[in-house]
Amino acid sequence: MTAFTAELIGTMFLILLGNGVVANVILKGTKGNNAGWMVITTGWALAVFVGVVIAAPYSGAHLNPAVTIGLALVHKFSWSKVGSYLLAQMLGAVIGSFLVWVVYIDHFKTTTDAETQLAVFSTSPAIRNLLFNLLSEIVGTFVLVFVVFYFTTAEITDHKTPIGLGSLGALPVAFLVWAIGLSLGGTTGYAINPARDFGPRIVHAILPIKEKGSSNWKYAWVPVIGPFIGAVIAAILYLILQG
Repeated sequence: MTAFTAELIGTMFLILLGNGVVANVILKGTKGNNAGWMVITTGWALAVFVGVVIAAPYSGAHLNPAVTIGLALVHKFSWSKVGSYLLAQMLGAVIGSFLVWVVYIDHFKTTTDAETQLAVFSTSPAIRNLLFNLLSEIVGTFVLVFVVFYFTTAEITDHKTPIGLGSLGALPVAFLVWAIGLSLGGTTGYAINPARDFGPRIVHAILPIKEKGSSNWKYAWVPVIGPFIGAVIAAILYLILQG
């Protein structure tokens, strides 16, 4: 598997399971209907775990354009690879969100509220205030990217006794995303990932969803620009602290 394929498939699983848990909680007639915020944040954390497990050995499992840009800014990733990673992440997000629609198509048909349908694909603010909505995405992504800079390999390297956690090494990023969702996600739905929001929003715009409303493009720039700003701030602070 190439790095491009790993980022695509990893992001696809991330969105399939992440947006899938949202669909399960908010669409009409599902087994998980009205299960609540804890289920959504836990589902997203586990979705991150699955995506990272798949992609990490081949691409480093960025699964997020903001993470890719942040790592490049602090010289932990080559700028020559950034474009291919961003494309793979976007395509993976598109495919993953399309699969969510396929799985829950009957429940989309019975859910007539347009805002609820859109919420399965993309984020929206609890209180619309674009300045503070942007700030929420900046802070959430800052936390994500800054902490990622300090992740270490989940191994004890000894030439006689190598000890590692294998796939369990993906747990730290899952816990990190879970913490962000629980603590900071209530304002905007914590996109903290431009591909996670923009790709599925495109899918929502083109799918033949019954009684579909607007894809809310007037807000769409917030969960794209905010994460990139957060990543840049995290990179700058990291470089300053490293001297």
